[in-house]
Amino acid sequence: MAPRIKFTKEELIEAALTVVRKSGIEALTARELAAHLHVSPRPIFTHYDSMDDLKHDVYERAKQEYRTYIENGLKAPVPFLGVGKQYIRFAKEEPELYRLLFLTKPDSALGGAMEALAFSQELVRESVMNIYHMDAHAADCYFRDLWLIAFSFATLIVTDDCPYTDEEMAAVFSEISLSICKAYKEIPGLPEGKYDKDALFQDLVGK
Repeated sequence: MAPRIKFTKEELIEAALTVVRKSGIEALTARELAAHLHVSPRPIFTHYDSMDDLKHDVYERAKQEYRTYIENGLKAPVPFLGVGKQYIRFAKEEPELYRLLFLTKPDSALGGAMEALAFSQELVRESVMNIYHMDAHAADCYFRDLWLIAFSFATLIVTDDCPYTDEEMAAVFSEISLSICKAYKEIPGLPEGKYDKDALFQDLVGK
C-alpha cells in the first residue's frame, strides 16, 4: 500500500511561505521546509519535482499577498496615493516577501522587479486612467515614475535605512504626483518623449 500523503500541495505552499517570511527565499530548502513541518523531505517531492517548482508557487502566492495590499489602496479616497501608502506598508509588514518580489534577481522561478512593476501597472492602470483622465500609455508612464519613488522608499525600509516618516513620504508622493500630472497635462508629447526638452528648460529657468 502506498504511503498516505501527509500534506496537501496548498499546505506545503503555506509552510514554504512561512519559511520565506521568516528567513527569506534563500532559506527555502527541502531540508529547512522539512524541519519546519517536522517530517523528512520526501513528502515535499510528492507534489513537486524540484524546489524551483515550489519556489515558483511561493512567488505567485507572494504576488497574491501584494495584490491584496494594492487593492486596499485603490479603495482609498485618493486611490493612487492609497496605492503608494499600501506599497510602503507592504514593505514594512512583509519585508521578505518584498525582497522576493522586488529585490530578487530573476531566475527560472522568480520574476524580479520589472515583472513586479508590470504586475503593479496592470492592477492600477484603469484607476489612474479614470481618475486622472489619461490614456493607457500615459497612465503606465505616470505609475512607473511614482513607482520608482515608492521603490526607493520601500528599499530603504527593508534595508533598515529609511530616515523618513510616513508623513514625509506621503508629502513627497504628493509633490511628485502633482508635478508629473501637471507636466503630462500641459506638455504635449511628454509621455511619448516627443517634446523639446531644451526649449522647455530654457523657458522654466528664465522665469
